[in-house]
Amino acid sequence: MKLVTIGVYGFSEAAFFNALQQAGVDTFCDIRWRRGVRGSEYAFANRARLEKRLAELGIRYLHFRELAPTPALRQRQVEADKAEGTTKRKRSALGEVFITGYRQERLSAFDGRKFAEQLGTEARTVALFCVEREPAACHRSLLAERLQQDLGAQCEVIHLTPPPVADNGAGG
Repeated sequence: MKLVTIGVYGFSEAAFFNALQQAGVDTFCDIRWRRGVRGSEYAFANRARLEKRLAELGIRYLHFRELAPTPALRQRQVEADKAEGTTKRKRSALGEVFITGYRQERLSAFDGRKFAEQLGTEARTVALFCVEREPAACHRSLLAERLQQDLGAQCEVIHLTPPPVADNGAGG
């Protein structure tokens, strides 16, 4: 099984779906608690629109709320972000309090082999989806790491990221 991770921040609608198609994704796993994104530029990633477009592309959509961080855990990351002077969209890595909490709350009883079985044999290239731009700033990287541990050589992980933001020449 090939596993890709993808967030929405930084992608245009066309680039997002193109990245999925270029990677050969056939199964899309939404691992968000709430399946919406703030901001009109990301409306395509809200549940109904996302499911519709994926269906048009022949990509199966699955939601795994049990793999999403709880609101309390997300709040602890918000507090860590404030202490670091950053925001969710600018975060480049998760805080240790979040990493530890996610592993305890979501991954301690997780079995990657059972998850792969649940996806079925038709799942050849699976996308893990949340919102953050950087994989290291999102729980999808922790889940991908765990799947790779559980599945070993059977699981290749690729992180899809948007193209770098163009320098506007303003200097700095």
